[in-house]
Amino acid sequence: MLDKAFAEHFAAEWIAAWNSHDLDRVLSHYADDFEMSSPIIAQIAGEPSGKLKGKKAVGAYWAKALALIPHLHFELVTTLVGANSITLYYKGHRGMSAEVFIFGPDKKVSAAFAHYAL
Repeated sequence: MLDKAFAEHFAAEWIAAWNSHDLDRVLSHYADDFEMSSPIIAQIAGEPSGKLKGKKAVGAYWAKALALIPHLHFELVTTLVGANSITLYYKGHRGMSAEVFIFGPDKKVSAAFAHYAL
């Protein structure tokens, strides 16, 4: 079970990592074989399923995204806590976004699902 303190710390560190544009810092929150799902993956990585697996594949996708969006900045709105998951609701360059993070027993993200306002 995840608690409020863990969720708040994760949220603050995740937002700060992205706002610093430090890809290694961002990736430090994830398990080596995590899976990422996002509709933007199809656009940037050319993967029609919208899914990538592993730090190498997702890291390459995020590196492209950071190069395309040098002004990337997130503002956290709220953090929602589940049993073994956290949802971050935040404002980004596309508008409002939500990401759901599923955590493994090591408290690293094993799967993440990004959602964007249309």
